[in-house]
Amino acid sequence: MSGSPAVVLRLVASAYTVAEKAGDIVRKVLNRGDLAIVEKEGAHDLQTLADRLVQRSICASLSRRFPKITIIAEEELPPEEIKEDLIENGEAEEILQKVCPSEYSGLKEEELVVWVDPVDGTKEYTEGLLDNVTVLIGIAYAGQAIAGVINQPFYNYQLGPEARLGRTMWAMLGLGAFGFQLQEVPDNKIIVTTTRSHSNKLITDCVNAMEPQEVLRVGGAGNKIIQLVEGKASAYVFASPGTKKWDTCAPEVLLRCVGGKLTDMHNNPYRYDANVKRMNSAGVLATLRNHEYYVSRVPQSVLLALKSN
Repeated sequence: MSGSPAVVLRLVASAYTVAEKAGDIVRKVLNRGDLAIVEKEGAHDLQTLADRLVQRSICASLSRRFPKITIIAEEELPPEEIKEDLIENGEAEEILQKVCPSEYSGLKEEELVVWVDPVDGTKEYTEGLLDNVTVLIGIAYAGQAIAGVINQPFYNYQLGPEARLGRTMWAMLGLGAFGFQLQEVPDNKIIVTTTRSHSNKLITDCVNAMEPQEVLRVGGAGNKIIQLVEGKASAYVFASPGTKKWDTCAPEVLLRCVGGKLTDMHNNPYRYDANVKRMNSAGVLATLRNHEYYVSRVPQSVLLALKSN
């Protein structure tokens, strides 16, 4: 490859180091002992100091290097001057060494939309369920999620104080997924992962319709997709509005790059253009394998209740 790396590859390489810094911020806020929690829309919709600092860090770092990209982030924050210690200027060399897929090699900054969830699983973060927490940076082009970076700030935290905390995964269509070991649920077992704090009858009915041998109730959309690619669950079923585009953009790419699929309950893909509705109104159905089977099990009551975008 001659010349400098493609714009989108540079953006992914920057997002990787930015996500690593974000994970460090999330850990530091927890360690200082005051999360500075704010309720946004009730007790299940929280914002912490980590959400605020991480979002400022990600948005400022990426927009400084790529001023023409569109960044859409979860938190509504007042404008303020960003401290230099929140800025990350590095790039992941291992990503820059990759050959950009030809269909993306000519993309311009202004064609790219970045979806940011600074702390996915905030409620779990405040409750000490630290393995549920992720930082999500998704990159979309022409409405399609094409690249994503996921940081798990507390990966390994259950191994004790000597363990090295955190890991970063990334994926790009045409290149693959990196930073984890792909595993599948053994013996074709049906293990459904779903929400732990936002359940209702529609969600419960849909989960039961899958006839699962086991149901996992955990926090964070990013965390649930990681469960799929690491063999802990076979389907993520969430038959309700609730997740937003910043929750699913990065995880969808990770899943697709290993042969999985993420759709709404009607088996329609979500779009990630800058002007789309933020809410994933028709729920989320994500699988590593056999997506059509799970689609076929969705009850008619769910399909009638959830209108596809």
